[in-house]
Order: sequence, then C-alpha cells, then structure tokens
Amino acid sequence: MENPYRSSSEEPREPQTGPRYSSHEHDGRRAAAALSAKLWPVAFLLASIPSPSSGDVDLGPIQLHAYGVMLLLGIAAATWLTGLRWTRRGGDWDLIFRVAVWGVASGIVGARLYHVLTSWNELPDEWWGPFAIWKGGLGVWGGIGLGVIVGAIVAKRSGANLARLADCVAPALLVAQGIGRFGNWWNQELYGRPTDLPWGLEISPENRDIDHIESETFHPTFLYEALWNFAAAGILLVVERRFRIRPGGLFALYVVLQVFRNPSRRSP
Repeated sequence: MENPYRSSSEEPREPQTGPRYSSHEHDGRRAAAALSAKLWPVAFLLASIPSPSSGDVDLGPIQLHAYGVMLLLGIAAATWLTGLRWTRRGGDWDLIFRVAVWGVASGIVGARLYHVLTSWNELPDEWWGPFAIWKGGLGVWGGIGLGVIVGAIVAKRSGANLARLADCVAPALLVAQGIGRFGNWWNQELYGRPTDLPWGLEISPENRDIDHIESETFHPTFLYEALWNFAAAGILLVVERRFRIRPGGLFALYVVLQVFRNPSRRSP
C-alpha cells in the first residue's frame, strides 16, 4: 500500500548501514590522516638512534666525562626531590645536605668497589688500576647500597625517622638512576640484541659484542631502563597519593620494582 504522506516526486531513500559522522568529525579524520601521512616519512628517516662519537665533552680547555656529568645531574635531581618531599613533611634541608654529602662520597666508593669486584679483568694492569676511577668503571648497585647505608647512619645519628626519610628518598633514587643511564649512552656500553626497529641504537664497531660485530643497530637497553626508572618513580608517587602506606612501605615497593627491571643487556 502506498504511503499517503509521501509526495509522488520524492525518491525512496536507501537504508543507512554505516556509522553517521558530522562534518566536524569528517574534518578531524581527514586532518589525522594527513598528519599521519606526513609523520611516517619522518619516522623512516629517523630509523635509528645515533650514539655520540666520544664520551667526553670539551668546554674550551676543560674536558668533561659525560658519564660523570650525568651522574652529577642525577645526584642533584635526587637531592632536590628528596629535600622537597622531606621539608613538606616538616623536615629541614640541613639534614638532606648532610646525608647527600656523606651518601654521595660513600656511594662513589661503593660503586668503584662493586666494579672492581665484578669486573677485575677490565682494570688497568697496573698497581694503581683499582683506584683509576678516571678510567671509568662504577657499579650503580654498589653505589646505591653503600650510599644508602652511610646515609641512613648519618640520618639516624641526627634523630630522623629513617622509615619516613627512606620513603622520601625512594622515588628520587629512581629519577637519579634514570638520568644516570644516559651516561651509558654516551659511552656506548649498555645495549641489547641486534634489531631493525626504528629506535635501534647505533653502536660503533669497536664497541660491539664480538658475536654481533656485523650488526649496526641494537636494542637501546639504556633507554628502556631509563624509561622504566622514570615510570617506576611515577608509580611510587601515585601509590603514595592514592593509598595510605605505613612508613617504610614506599621504599619496600621501590626494592620490589627493582626486581622487575629488564635484566637482559648486552655490553662489551
């Protein structure tokens, strides 16, 4: 039966099966497609991460070891973040500075001892080899371990609450570790298996593993670990804000997160 409410000149409409979009949505989709088309060539052009040709930075007559510079930046960032969190809890900067001075000094000693004990064959074959810190060779775990122990002793003698102070230090340590990993990038010494991914890390032939001497790009393990450390610091801050944790609990979570770090690395 013919519909009496439709004029004879009106054409029947086809049923609409696809999703309906407004003109603004169509414009947004076209803009996104155009942007994607422009970015893809850039991604292919930047098909690898270059490595510095040298681990040194020359400032006129002064030559700086980039690895040491990154360590100092990490220490400064950790001291600032710890002090900020501690003073917000009623503490004072004087304690943070004293803990930092003793903790950093002992941390350097611990880092060197760790390297000497675990990489004895890499030391210069001279009597002064174990003390040649200017030749490189610091183990981050030895530095954190001895630095935390000595720092805790200083804080305890000052009458500070160690558990609360440790919670203030936890995310700061992760930030420092993340910054310090870029020192490995300068030295071309922390990378993984060969890869053809766009973010593969270029490694000079003299710094490549003998088993992969023909490969040119490798997984940037230093970058993975840096991003993991920054993300873990963010996790600690979020957990602290959203949940009530007993004093010392945040530092315990820091230790747990370290267990889940990416342990696979390949470094000559």
